[in-house]
Amino acid sequence: MRWNMIVLASCLVATGCAGSSMAERQDADIQSSLQYDSVPCDQLLARRNGLAQQYNLSTKAKPTFSNPAMGFGPFTPDMRSKAKRDADKATGEIDAMNRSIDRRDCGKPNQQKKLLPG
Repeated sequence: MRWNMIVLASCLVATGCAGSSMAERQDADIQSSLQYDSVPCDQLLARRNGLAQQYNLSTKAKPTFSNPAMGFGPFTPDMRSKAKRDADKATGEIDAMNRSIDRRDCGKPNQQKKLLPG
């Protein structure tokens, strides 16, 4: 019984170190919005809408994280299907695009600047 526990613990540690844990892969889905700041607004909106339509997601999609029991997140292997992993990655991209869109006020009509009398 004692050897079984040692082998099980070793397997869990090896799984977490292999780079394929659920927590590590979910963290990789989060992206920086700065990479989209150089993309023109109309192209960025079209890219976001196309990605959302391709994966049947909302244009306001936000990444979600699993909640593994008792702190075993770094040791839990990623058991998601390829389709689910791809959809989660797309969700991270959509969220990053939305942050860039919001920061730059894309999709909103340009507010006319009032000239001060002078």
